[in-house]
Amino acid sequence: MNPLAGQLNAKLKTDSPHIYEMLSTLGKEIYFPKEGILSQSAEASSQAKKYNATIGIATENGGPMHLKVLQDSLSAFAPKDLYPYAPPAGKPELRNVWREKMIKDNPSLQDKKFSNPIVTNALTHGLSIVADLFADVGDAVIYPDKNWENYELTFAVRRGAEIITYPLFTEEMTFNSDGLRDALLAQKEKGKAIVVLNFPNNPTGYTPSVADGKKIVAAINEAAEAGINVVVVTDDAYFGLFFEDSLHESLFGSLLDLHPRILPIKVDGATKEEYVWGFRVGFITYGAQDLEAIVALEQKTLGIIRATISSGPHPSQTFILKALQDPNFKAQKEEKFQVMKGRANKVKELLNTDQYADTWEYYPFNSGYFMCLKLKDVSAEDVRLRLLREYEVGTIALGAHDLRIAFSCIAEEYLEDLFNLIYQAVQDVKKG
Repeated sequence: MNPLAGQLNAKLKTDSPHIYEMLSTLGKEIYFPKEGILSQSAEASSQAKKYNATIGIATENGGPMHLKVLQDSLSAFAPKDLYPYAPPAGKPELRNVWREKMIKDNPSLQDKKFSNPIVTNALTHGLSIVADLFADVGDAVIYPDKNWENYELTFAVRRGAEIITYPLFTEEMTFNSDGLRDALLAQKEKGKAIVVLNFPNNPTGYTPSVADGKKIVAAINEAAEAGINVVVVTDDAYFGLFFEDSLHESLFGSLLDLHPRILPIKVDGATKEEYVWGFRVGFITYGAQDLEAIVALEQKTLGIIRATISSGPHPSQTFILKALQDPNFKAQKEEKFQVMKGRANKVKELLNTDQYADTWEYYPFNSGYFMCLKLKDVSAEDVRLRLLREYEVGTIALGAHDLRIAFSCIAEEYLEDLFNLIYQAVQDVKKG
């Protein structure tokens, strides 16, 4: 093992032994090089005043070399904020601004200890870092039966973890905190579990109530009290898109300081929150309470980043930073929120009429981009294909009877036509 990795592990063993126990084999072995190209280049940047022949970019006229055809399209930004490599942890100004935004959006974070957000190449990269650092072959990764399929690729296929699911909803169509609790306590013998909490949920568009949020936190705490080390990942991809009375904060804040055996990790990003899907800017934030533990986790995270993507894209980080600092940002974001809320409300209005009652039920939704129909007596895949081939309508079939609808990408005035076409496709399938 590299001595730098050994030093980080020693700090964790001394100050946060349960976090050390949570690490995967790779998590224990990874480190960020202190004596390499990056560290020497950083040293040269501050001291090499005459010539700096270190980092692998080209320069001219005192700045980064670039093509005019590119700069003409990006003339609002200085070349220094576009073309050089971004630091592996991301632009420092962006990290600070995102932290301020997190606290403003989640008042429960005020005066609590947590790491500075590290920039990731959007949400999937953040989840991948979690998997690399904490998931070994056979480790339990727990999430609901209604879930984003990429979790299986990230945790099971890539890392060999065992996926444990529980029903998302109770019979009363509330969050199944007892199911989460039972799945967690079943890991007593392993002594470790990774829990993924995704609210608003993909695919259902569901966020639990405040009361159910407390039950979720209590279930996780009960597992920790039972001697289970729990890594809790809050996948907050759709954070902020809360249209009704539900949790309006990430559970990350409620999990901080809860128990030494609980490590909360927040994975979020500008991707969907700020409507910039192609920019691929996300963040990963650790809820460790000990400063040395935070430093160790940050260094190991930078090691993963260095070993995979080296650093995230610089231009998109600059674009996001400028947007977050713009005085018009808040009003423009609110405008888009109202559009999304209007679409969600229109869908619910349509579904609460009697015209579709014999054809489907729908799972609770109050947030996010999606909602899910539970079709009666027909195959969701058959309906999906009928919609696509006969009506040129795209939907997602999940399991035997669930059909996911992304109302986020359908203008409000077309939603009634959309659901009428889905209804017609179901009738077609029923007739064979």
